[in-house]
Amino acid sequence: MQILIVEDESSLMESMVSYLEMEGFRCEQAPDFKTAVRVLDKHDYLCMLIDLNLPDGDGLELVKLARENDSKSGIIIISARNTIVQRVEGLDAGADDYLVKPFHLSELVARVNSVARRTRLKGGEMLSFGLIRVQPEERSCFVDEQQVELTKKELDLLLYFMANRNRVVTKEGIADYLWGEYGGDYGSYDFVYTHLKNLRRKLMDAGCPDYVQNIYGIGYKFSFV
Repeated sequence: MQILIVEDESSLMESMVSYLEMEGFRCEQAPDFKTAVRVLDKHDYLCMLIDLNLPDGDGLELVKLARENDSKSGIIIISARNTIVQRVEGLDAGADDYLVKPFHLSELVARVNSVARRTRLKGGEMLSFGLIRVQPEERSCFVDEQQVELTKKELDLLLYFMANRNRVVTKEGIADYLWGEYGGDYGSYDFVYTHLKNLRRKLMDAGCPDYVQNIYGIGYKFSFV
């Protein structure tokens, strides 16, 4: 799992590389705009971390260039620029997420994992688990041959579970995935419970076993019982 890091601050670069590699990622480094342009299409990166304030160019142009070149890599902007206008500009340019400096390295890894999951689910391949089949591109869900009508959030929740099959996921992780970086700030997770209850009911009404296990005090696990 290779990550491209575009960052001119050497101490931050070293910290990110050390932490990410400790988490099992392989990192390629680009300390300036010129180097980043040269390696941008070198690999099919799992994720690109792009700083906006580079000594010889604007990182936003790298984001645009990657998308113009039809890059399927996840892109996270890392920047001290923290206005709503700048965040929107970065996301509109094609970034998947925007992380404001300074940040905790554990949060960076969580954002990378989240963006990677979303990127993998953008493809057109059929996903399956037990009796469930999902076509992400068409946003359709079937239990055996019966189509199940799901809302957008219900389908996103199902895709999240399928991408994290056999792993324990937290309510906070679900909230962040469904509602973005502020999803875990509401204090109550009633909205998670509601979407999960409706999803389980619709799948079971179609004859599907309940693959969602409640993990007391933590969250849920999507697996064969």
